Amino acid sequence: MRPIDGKAVVITGAASGIGRALAREMAQRGARLLLADVDAQRLGLVAAELRAQGAPCHDMITDVGDEAAVYALAERAAQLFGAADLVINNAGVSLVAPVHKLATADAHWLMDINFWGVVHGCRAFLPQLQTRPQALLVNVSSIFAMVSVPTQSMYNASKAAVRGFSDALREELRDTPVRVLCVHPGGIRTDIARRARVTDVSMVADTVERMHEDFEQTARTSPQQAARAIVKAIERGSTRVLVGADARVLDMLYRIAPTRASAWLTALGAWMRRRRARRLAANGPRA
Repeated sequence: MRPIDGKAVVITGAASGIGRALAREMAQRGARLLLADVDAQRLGLVAAELRAQGAPCHDMITDVGDEAAVYALAERAAQLFGAADLVINNAGVSLVAPVHKLATADAHWLMDINFWGVVHGCRAFLPQLQTRPQALLVNVSSIFAMVSVPTQSMYNASKAAVRGFSDALREELRDTPVRVLCVHPGGIRTDIARRARVTDVSMVADTVERMHEDFEQTARTSPQQAARAIVKAIERGSTRVLVGADARVLDMLYRIAPTRASAWLTALGAWMRRRRARRLAANGPRA
């Protein structure tokens, strides 16, 4: 892929978080943009911001869990650009639920977006990407494709599925102009935790608000930092990128002890909760 200037770039989940930061990074590098999200208001604000800065930017309300909607997005890209050069399948959601309390409808909702949204994006855009001299599919997985924690079974499963799908697709496309980059972010300071569907947090926090606070304290990488890391990986021609120091550490632990890494991460979370409880008992809550 190398230089982004002038490339036709499609980003899903572009209304907030990593997607919004990626849209801004791509605009700064001279990309022609088609942004997609299910949140019409936020999407419109991002697109208007970039157009005001002079970026060639279009937007389209898209539910990536709806196969027909993603194919319509691909048709729009073909109408606007002739063909896309770069498609970033970034849209994602979260669900907090122990398996024994998991609602089947919630599980399908998450998989439709996190996994099937990626599959739809790859399949819908592949015909036009294959007409380009150089093209790239970027699929956003997670460090949770490698390590797992309680209440995140469906999220873990969806991101592991994205990883496996991306690896197989990369091999299928090896003799074509299309490359595949799989992205594994660690904790990124986005709204994903606050916008999650929540069933029961008792295994990981005392309250939903405490869970949100814990996430915000441990997620050390900003969306802007994540976007820059992803863009650098695109420009380098990488096939895999870990985003954030926590992702790199957890990946190393997984490589060293794949059967123990999840247990260590779960134990670390429990230790942090106990330490906080002792501090609160001794000092009271901070003002």
